[in-house]
Amino acid sequence: MLQPASAGDNLVIPGHVATMDTQMMPQRGISMDDVLSEFGEPDERFGPVGEPPISEWVYGSFRVYFEHNLVLHSIDLTTLIMPQ
Repeated sequence: MLQPASAGDNLVIPGHVATMDTQMMPQRGISMDDVLSEFGEPDERFGPVGEPPISEWVYGSFRVYFEHNLVLHSIDLTTLIMPQ
């Protein structure tokens, strides 16, 4: 049985490296228009593809994924551990 984390435990997420720096990224549920007004035009746009339609916007150190026109996930690329 898993034990609950105590105050001194570190959370380890496979595929990510821990960092004390946090960057501002779009939060889940905000609109594409809100992302544009807060973060500006993305470097690249992909999609939409599939059903429901999923789009990806690329900003230098993070990516934003949308379902329809709402943020689904934001990924901080500086904390990812890429396979070699």
